[in-house]
Amino acid sequence: MNSKVVTVCLISIFLYNCNQIQKEAKDKVNISNDSLLKRGEYLVTIMACADCHSPKMKTDQGFVPDPDLTLSGHPSHKQLKDIDTSLTRTWAIFSEEGTASAGPWGVSYAANITSDPTGIGEWTQEQFNRAMKQGKYKGIEKARTLQPPMPWPSFAVLRDEDLKAIFTFLKSTKPIRNVPPDSKPRKDMNH
Repeated sequence: MNSKVVTVCLISIFLYNCNQIQKEAKDKVNISNDSLLKRGEYLVTIMACADCHSPKMKTDQGFVPDPDLTLSGHPSHKQLKDIDTSLTRTWAIFSEEGTASAGPWGVSYAANITSDPTGIGEWTQEQFNRAMKQGKYKGIEKARTLQPPMPWPSFAVLRDEDLKAIFTFLKSTKPIRNVPPDSKPRKDMNH
């Protein structure tokens, strides 16, 4: 064979293979993007995020997450008052809705994790990762540590691709405007 023909054949094979690799990579990204929301929803569900971050309504089966307020955190107009601090020296107690708790650390209120700007709507992936893996309030590097019962030490082992899926799903949720009360240290529990 002529060297020009061999060169043309090799270039053709090379270009064909490059196109196939690009097509496979594009297909993988499309599959990944298509399944990212579903994976995030799955993880949010099995991690029971709604148990603490969704206000509840009373039904015949007990308290269940209010579908109109899913993941919106503790209602801004409800603060825990008159807590028996003798109970919370060694025990944790929860509000009826499960969105607020008190214990040896003080009082904490579940955050709004919807896509609203009062939730995580303006957060970056980096902030979300820092909140979940390092327990930093609003994902801010020098912020206070997230209070119990937020199990961020358990979430610190989440893989980056899982955090991306969770964040993608949460950013797709219905935006609900709600600014939960600030947590309080133990010394300020009944103020």
